[in-house]
Amino acid sequence: MPRGNPLLEEEAFLNIVRTADKLLRAVDRLVRQHGLTATQYNVLRILRGVGQQGTTCREVGERLLNAEPDITRLLDRMEKRGLVSRCREAQDRRFVTVRITPAGLELVDALDEPIAGFHRERFAAFSQPELGQLIAALEKARDGVETP
Repeated sequence: MPRGNPLLEEEAFLNIVRTADKLLRAVDRLVRQHGLTATQYNVLRILRGVGQQGTTCREVGERLLNAEPDITRLLDRMEKRGLVSRCREAQDRRFVTVRITPAGLELVDALDEPIAGFHRERFAAFSQPELGQLIAALEKARDGVETP
């Protein structure tokens, strides 16, 4: 293949990356208005989803949309703000359980409608079948890709 003439697959890849970056930056601007980063917002959503039993720090890190190299510092900052709480388990002191606090729950709940509105606006040009096709195509692109 001649130099400077990208593969169609490469163009698809670059478009996915550009689109994801642009959408994530827009979400980041939205949640920053509420004093959060997109990663902190993602942590609050994860913790709200697991309920009051909480989950381990490791599981939070594994479920994040973007890899966070230092989940401990991220949770430290969130704990200082009163958005999450952490405690060592009595049965196995190696495990630290993270839970969302009432303040964290209030904040993530307040973002539900603005985030839903953002999603509706960004994808308004797509019909429901087109959205289904887009989701299926992106899942297909991820199939077999190993993540650490």
